[in-house]
Amino acid sequence: MANFLTRKPDIRVGGVPDRLREKMKRGAIDKRVFIPAAIVMALFIGITMLFPHQANEVFGALQTDVIGYFGWYYTAIVAIFVVFALYLGFSRLGDIKLGPDDSTPDYSFMTWLAFLFAAGMGIGLVFYGASEPIAHYASPPPEVGGSKEQLAQQGMSWSFLHWGLHPWAIYVIVGMAIAYSAHRKKLPLSIRFSLKPLLGDRISGIWGDIIDIVALVGVLFGVATSMGLGVMQIASGLGFLNIDATGNLGYTMIIVVLSAVTLFSVVTGLEKGMKWLSNGNLVLAAIIALFVLVMGPTIFLLREFVQAIGHYLQHVIEMTASTFAFDGSEGQEFAGTWTTFYWGWWISWSAFVGMFIARVSRGRTVREFVLAVLLIPAAMSFFWFSVMGGTALHTELFGKGGLVDLESEGVLFTMLQDLPASGVLIFGSVILIIVFFVTSADSGALVLGMISSSGSPNPKTWVRVFWVLIAGGTATALLWAGGENSLNAIQTISILTALPFSIVIVFMCISLFKSLQAEHRLFIRAQRRQVRNELADEISENVNSQVEASFSQLEEQWNDRMEAEAAEAAENAVEARTGMTTKVAGKKKKSGKLPWRSFDD
Repeated sequence: MANFLTRKPDIRVGGVPDRLREKMKRGAIDKRVFIPAAIVMALFIGITMLFPHQANEVFGALQTDVIGYFGWYYTAIVAIFVVFALYLGFSRLGDIKLGPDDSTPDYSFMTWLAFLFAAGMGIGLVFYGASEPIAHYASPPPEVGGSKEQLAQQGMSWSFLHWGLHPWAIYVIVGMAIAYSAHRKKLPLSIRFSLKPLLGDRISGIWGDIIDIVALVGVLFGVATSMGLGVMQIASGLGFLNIDATGNLGYTMIIVVLSAVTLFSVVTGLEKGMKWLSNGNLVLAAIIALFVLVMGPTIFLLREFVQAIGHYLQHVIEMTASTFAFDGSEGQEFAGTWTTFYWGWWISWSAFVGMFIARVSRGRTVREFVLAVLLIPAAMSFFWFSVMGGTALHTELFGKGGLVDLESEGVLFTMLQDLPASGVLIFGSVILIIVFFVTSADSGALVLGMISSSGSPNPKTWVRVFWVLIAGGTATALLWAGGENSLNAIQTISILTALPFSIVIVFMCISLFKSLQAEHRLFIRAQRRQVRNELADEISENVNSQVEASFSQLEEQWNDRMEAEAAEAAENAVEARTGMTTKVAGKKKKSGKLPWRSFDD
């Protein structure tokens, strides 16, 4: 194990085995992953449907044991994920690109932000947007007290905790690990290959199969959890429209109808239509939120939006580390119902969201990826909860009240009844949840097909159909097993399935850190080598310049000296001639005769 963790990371580009490469090209299933996962899910659905009451008792016992023994682990590990994500974003590793060094982003910045917004919006926000702040207000966490206004503010802050930076820190790690392996190292868009730096060639064997199986089961239960929540709220919304769809039969009919719509999309290949439907759904969500903001207590909601962010930032560290160690069964119950459930749900869902944001993030730097993925969806969640949850709290504290006595799935629609055009709002909200159900199931089936087909971007149609049916069957089994407490069964299975995949995410952290560190060291070495070469070139150039200058100076001095010596010689010659002339002139002067006159004499 020591060698496994301390050896140099495998950061080679490419290296997909022929067996997996061929399956990827054909979109064929990897039987070593598909069959074990299918058997696990078939057994779960069969046993839960045949023995729903016994299954519910088992879920309850497992929830108590897992939360009792591992609740601290979920709290600690998610806190570590947040710190690690922030470290990657603000450290020197943030300059590394998720792609070749010269690559540019595949999408414009605004389009990329829209993708992140789409990934952050889903059934869960619609289900819990109004109900969770009310639930925390009515039953606050242990040791939280004060006036009703203080309880309301605490309730909003706990909602921010569960839907803000923490889930997206998990998605950052998973998405970045997949994006790094896929875009920078040219490996398949798959969970197993994100651990290649850590496991090396072992990733193609049994270790890789186990990782994909765990991811497959985790994503499946994450999709089933969202489907289950959606079915419960669709049934509640239909009740407000005078259509009774509650109970096991009603839940099953909703799942059957919406799964049939999803299958139609999968079989006919209406991916483009589904994309338009998803974008339209986001527009519908924005319209509903803005309508509630304008027609509700607008000034109060805007003030609460700003105040809630400040209160959340002030208490986020305290809430993050809360394990309710001194609160006994009461603290354990709150953690299992809320924080531990959410951390489990986000961990189970992280493979799905991680693959999506990795797919659209080629060419972004690590820092850009971290900051955008953390802040944009979190800000969107804060706004949604401030509008929906703030309106619900305002109704409870300053309006007619009564929301604290409702089931979670009914809070939103009861709140909307007090606004103008309530019938249209409720109908639009039901449509919103239905489309989220279909698009989540369709996208989830695609991701499940990719994982079970060795990372193929185009899995076989029948594989996607199979996973749609399995996801629908799993959601049905959970609702049947839970009965009147269906939400508890859904929460329990999310907590349970997240435990093994959380270990995979821990290995992703180690793998990603070692890889980025190794690349950074290579960059530093190359940078130092370049500096040394430039310094050597500069020194050589300076030496050559100095030598040339010295030779030029010597040449000038030599020339000056030669000129001086020549001038001196010339001067001496002149002086010599001048001296001789003077001597001759002196002799003639003595004789009184000039030299040229001697001939006349």
